[in-house]
Amino acid sequence: MSKFKVGIIGCGNISSIYFTNLKRFHMLEVVACADLNLERAKEQAALYGVPKACGADELLADPDIDIVLNLTIPAAHADIHLRALEAGKHSYGEKPLALNLEDGKRILSLAREKGLAVGCAPDTFLGGSLQTCRKLIDDRWIGEPIGATAFMMSEGPESWHPNPGFLYQKGAGPLFDMGPYYLTALVHLLGPIRRVSGSTRITYPERMITNDYHYGDKIQVQTPTHTAGLLDFHSGAVCTMITSFDVWGSKLPHIEIYGTHGTMIVPDPNDFGGPILVKRHDWPEFKEIPMVYGFTGNHRGLGLLDMAHGIASKQSHRANGELAYHVLEAMHGFEISSNEGRHYDVASTCAQPEPLPMDGYRFSTKTRVD
Repeated sequence: MSKFKVGIIGCGNISSIYFTNLKRFHMLEVVACADLNLERAKEQAALYGVPKACGADELLADPDIDIVLNLTIPAAHADIHLRALEAGKHSYGEKPLALNLEDGKRILSLAREKGLAVGCAPDTFLGGSLQTCRKLIDDRWIGEPIGATAFMMSEGPESWHPNPGFLYQKGAGPLFDMGPYYLTALVHLLGPIRRVSGSTRITYPERMITNDYHYGDKIQVQTPTHTAGLLDFHSGAVCTMITSFDVWGSKLPHIEIYGTHGTMIVPDPNDFGGPILVKRHDWPEFKEIPMVYGFTGNHRGLGLLDMAHGIASKQSHRANGELAYHVLEAMHGFEISSNEGRHYDVASTCAQPEPLPMDGYRFSTKTRVD
């Protein structure tokens, strides 16, 4: 298959792993990158051997670019997706798909109108650990899933992230920044969500940056920093979920799935690997289950590779826009439920992503996985 030419918009903190990985994926070639800070785009282009660094307008107008990789801040996600689609290019981006549901709908509608593909992170559910967990569920190792727990507990990113301010604005916070990893993993394992109920709060209206880049600078918090809630799945499973930037320490598991015949402890959904533990009803204790899939390192961009293969073979891809929109609506549902004091019925749905074939990725023989 011929290579898809990719243009990256947004050369910030997350971009380096994409530049690194896309050089290893045989179907993708990064030919241009852009950033509001042109010097930063030039630095990344020089570091990773990208032929052109430019502004976003120039990149979007480039007729040679097939796919735009949207790595901008959340507030710009929808605008770049829409501009890429209007320019006749497929679009794949970091999560969330958009800040609000209206923009999310516009993105999906325009993609359908133009006959173009839209994809969205996270793609960690394509990694070895969560694919193995899916096989264990499908093979009924824990029986029928009846419930789950999901916990993302941290003290916030201001101690380590070089520019943490945007993570406390609308479209971010622990729910919109980290929640997509957990919710996407849960939809991958349990299917689409039917209803959510939630309570949210802002614990500290002002946060101080404590990293070496901007020590002492203040952040005005514009989004909830602690969310607790329930998810009801169409499958019948019920999940308890907490996302927080207000917790100084926790020993709660990332995700546990409870079935009629056992329990499974799922690794961190922000990673592609990690230990999987299972205790069946007739086992005295938990046992670690070996992974039966590859891609266990930091393979961010795998969803983009899957999308490229889907475009080339006229097949669906897994980290698709409908999945991202469904997760976006569920996250908004937590806030709506909290603000209005009611359950929120999720109007959208999506196909549960197909598991990967047991013999590996359809394109793995030409993709470096080291």
